[in-house]
Amino acid sequence: MYTPEQQTIQVNGIQLSLHITGPECGPPVWLLHGFPECWHSWREQIPALVAAGYRVFAPQMRGYGRSSAPAGIADYDLLTLCADIQAGMDFFGHRQVSMVGHDWGAVVAWHLALLEPARVAALVTMSVPFAGRARRPVIEIMRELNADRFNYILYFQEPGVAEKELDADVERTLRLFMQDQDVFLQKKPATAKLFDDVVQPAALPHWCSQQDLQIYLQTFAEGFRGPLNWYRNFERNWQRTEFLAGRKVLQPTLFLIGDRDPVGVFEAHTLKRMPEVVPRLESHVLADCGHWIQVEQAQQVNTLLLDFLMRTPS
Repeated sequence: MYTPEQQTIQVNGIQLSLHITGPECGPPVWLLHGFPECWHSWREQIPALVAAGYRVFAPQMRGYGRSSAPAGIADYDLLTLCADIQAGMDFFGHRQVSMVGHDWGAVVAWHLALLEPARVAALVTMSVPFAGRARRPVIEIMRELNADRFNYILYFQEPGVAEKELDADVERTLRLFMQDQDVFLQKKPATAKLFDDVVQPAALPHWCSQQDLQIYLQTFAEGFRGPLNWYRNFERNWQRTEFLAGRKVLQPTLFLIGDRDPVGVFEAHTLKRMPEVVPRLESHVLADCGHWIQVEQAQQVNTLLLDFLMRTPS
């Protein structure tokens, strides 16, 4: 048995906290979490990967928990987030890795595959698909389509607005994110707040114990400013990734999404186009599953993940 060991390293101008475990000689697997999550979101995958002989690296992404949370919005653009992980791979001397990402971590993983075609040997992404660089910033399209109705990404754009709501009661915020995924699909005025008229459930979901919740609470003890800044770089991300336009993800790739994941509604067109830019794609839709796929359907995710990694060794 291996217990994850927390380690903080200096990379890319920040302190990056990681939880590392597994045999030192095992093939390295990086697990990149999304929003609003933390390294502990992979608690069901880490033991399974270690038991299969992998060396696991689960960072607390920039802006989260013990990792640095710079003040500037531009400090959270996509290429900077990728550079954190690239520098982490350099630090540990990784020449080939398997890269796994969920939600925003999937966005970083997709782009790491483009940036590191030799070093990222196998790619696993969950919940957020990829269809290449858009012809214009996605945030412009969102503003056009949602001029008179609420959109959570647009709500996150103005610094301080979403923080005021989410930071007011961090535990309530986390409980609502965990259990009411339909909040992202609600039809309400553009002036509304994220959790208007949303009632907090009495109990935690079956996949999150009180002990698990405490780790999430520790992660967001300083609030949501850093994580929200990831959302404030859509235009900057588009501008800085011009050199990636037209590139395909050529690595063997596994994509997983839940049949009840709101992202499946938002990204329906991207899902259809994904095979065009990911030619070696294997895709699965998990039944009775929402957005928090790796804990909601942990056993099925682990089976698919391990089977894929063992067929595509790094």
